[in-house]
Amino acid sequence: MTTKPLTTEEIQKLKDIQKTQNDLVDKFGIIEYQIAILEQQKQKLKEDLIVYKQKEDQIGSELQLKYGDGTINLEKGEFISS
Repeated sequence: MTTKPLTTEEIQKLKDIQKTQNDLVDKFGIIEYQIAILEQQKQKLKEDLIVYKQKEDQIGSELQLKYGDGTINLEKGEFISS
């Protein structure tokens, strides 16, 4: 097996490519980490939305039982029957 020395320029080009590859791998890792965090936050928001919707439905049912069908003017604090 014979070996031939690389030129300084060739070595530098290869080192530059290697550095770029390492930088890209690091950046992709950071992005994947951020995506994982965002997915967790999204899941938590979905759970919060379910709880909110249940409360909304419960309050709507309670008001409908008490006042019947109609609408609410929240600014005036009034129920308007239909």
